[in-house]
Amino acid sequence: MANIAFIGLGNMGSPMAINLVKAGHQVCVFDLSEPAVAQVVDEGATTKASAIECVKNAQFIVSMLPAGKHVDGVYLSPETGLINHIEKGSIVIDSSTIDAATSRKVASALAGQGINFVDAPVSGGVGGAVAGTLSFMVGGSIDEFNQVEPILKTMGKNIFHAGDHGAGQIAKACNNMLLSVLMIGTSEALQLGLANGLDAKVLSNIMSESSGSNWTLDVYNPCPDVMENVPSSNDYKGGFMVDLMAKDLGLAMDTAVDSQSSTPMGALARNLYVMHAASGNGGKDFSSIFNLFNK
Repeated sequence: MANIAFIGLGNMGSPMAINLVKAGHQVCVFDLSEPAVAQVVDEGATTKASAIECVKNAQFIVSMLPAGKHVDGVYLSPETGLINHIEKGSIVIDSSTIDAATSRKVASALAGQGINFVDAPVSGGVGGAVAGTLSFMVGGSIDEFNQVEPILKTMGKNIFHAGDHGAGQIAKACNNMLLSVLMIGTSEALQLGLANGLDAKVLSNIMSESSGSNWTLDVYNPCPDVMENVPSSNDYKGGFMVDLMAKDLGLAMDTAVDSQSSTPMGALARNLYVMHAASGNGGKDFSSIFNLFNK
C-alpha cells in the first residue's frame, strides 16, 4: 500500500480521498476547509497542519484544485510551493481541470527537481467519485502512466493514457465541450416535443431507441420526472454545476484559440451556459439548461 498526500477536498476530492483510504492506502489530507478535512479523517485518513507537512515522505501526491492559478501556486510558489518539499522520485497526480499550458509548466518545473507529474482530470461527477467509477484522462509519459494507473484504479473505472503532459487536459476540454452541445441539443428537442403536445417520457424513449440516442438523453435526462435519480428530478440539485460547465467551456475555447481550431458549436454552448449562469443558475446542475428553452 502506498503513502499518499491528497490536496484539495471539494465535492470531488473528498470522496476520491475516501476511496483511497478504503483501498488500504495511507492517506494524509489537506484543505483549507476544516469540515472537509474532518469528514475524510473520520474515514481513516490523517492530516497535518500544512500541505508541506502532508507531502513529506509521500510517494504519490494527488491534487484536486479549482483552477490553474491554484495548481501553479500550490506547486511552484517561491515561498510555499510543494516543489521544494516533495521527495525526488515521487509523482504528482493533478486531477484538477485546468489549462494544458499550466499542466505542462508544472510538469517541466517538477521534472527539473526529479519529481514526476501527470495531469489526470476526471469525468463522472460526484456520483462517480463516490462510487469509484470515474474516468481519468492522463497526460504524461508511458512510464508515468504505468506508475499512477494502480492508484487511479482505486478511484476510477476507466483509465486512459491520452498522451504527453497536457493531453489529459485537452481530452477533458474536448469531452466536456461535446457533453454541453449534446445537453443543449437534447433539451431543445425535448422542449420542442413538449410544445407540440408530446409526452416527455414517450419522446425520450423514441429518441433513445432511434438515431437521436445519446448519454444526456439516455442516462442524464434533463426533463424533470422522466428519469429517477438524476438532478432534473431533484430540482437540478447535485451533479455538475452550471458554473463549472461554463468554466470548462472557457478552457475549451482557449484551447481552440491556441490551436486556431473552428468550434462554432462549442462557442455557442459556452455563451448559452454563461448566460444561464448569469441568470442565477450557476449553482444548479448543468442539465438545468433545459429550462432556457421553455416556451
